Amino acid sequence: MKIAVASDNGIVTEHFGHCQSFSIFETQNNQIVKSDIIANPGHKPGFLPNFLNDLGVKVIILGGMGGGAIQLFNEKGIEVITGAKGLSRAAAELYSQGKLKTTGSVCQEHQHHGECGGH
Repeated sequence: MKIAVASDNGIVTEHFGHCQSFSIFETQNNQIVKSDIIANPGHKPGFLPNFLNDLGVKVIILGGMGGGAIQLFNEKGIEVITGAKGLSRAAAELYSQGKLKTTGSVCQEHQHHGECGGH
């Protein structure tokens, strides 16, 4: 399974669309077997769900995301885990072990970075 973590310098970012990169982790038997970093190609409405789906991603982990974006990811069959913090690799490991669940944290506004409910 491929897990994407919206990251800034290896840390889970609060706002997926504004992250520097996506840390992509491939897992087998609840273990990370491969990792890669892909630069964020840009935040255009509806683009990132298609982009990550084309990479084979089945889960996106991040701090917060708007409800419309969550719906677009879900339509692509990508599970959205919000409310994550800390190291990107650790978040992917916790998810693969069944220890990371979504908090349901949904951003209401995207214009004001850092004012999104403090994910």
